[in-house]
Amino acid sequence: MDDTFLSPPDLPVEPKEISGRIKEFREIMAISAIDMARDIGISFETYERYESGELDIPISVLYKISNRLGTDTTVLLTGEDPRMETASVCRAGKGIQVERYPGYEYSSLAYNFKGRTMEPLLVTLDTRKPPAPLVCHSGQEFNYVVKGKIRVTVGNRDYDLEAGDTVYFDARLPHAQCALENGSGDSAQFITIIQE
Repeated sequence: MDDTFLSPPDLPVEPKEISGRIKEFREIMAISAIDMARDIGISFETYERYESGELDIPISVLYKISNRLGTDTTVLLTGEDPRMETASVCRAGKGIQVERYPGYEYSSLAYNFKGRTMEPLLVTLDTRKPPAPLVCHSGQEFNYVVKGKIRVTVGNRDYDLEAGDTVYFDARLPHAQCALENGSGDSAQFITIIQE
């Protein structure tokens, strides 16, 4: 078998499955929910809502949880360890898909590479849905618009971008992306590369 390929799951990952895996890992490691919330820097009430599946887990929080549990985000997303060490190819439309907020879904493009230091994601935004809330996480982030128009908010500035435009920013600042009406469809796409 070629070391660069692994068939991804056929179906999008359900957020409740992710929440269940997080709870299972936390319990195996004998970490209380209160300690977990404290360790990742969120309120216990919010953490409980994430773990119960009542509230979608932002990708930035998912990274913090996986770091605290000493595992890869791929394990939380799929229940399987990444397997590739040399190269990992993700064919068109075959990334692990997760909807984090209504109208905001991402596809992990390097989920099967062990020990990755960056997280490339293809993000699809629905122009008919409200924008996702502002988030902060450690590291830096790069966005490249593939299709449509998006507004990237970083701190107190908005950047309106079209296909081919990019923005690179300090991810510790509150930030979010939303699709802008473009007259050519109801979605926009961008590639984001997050380095934590």
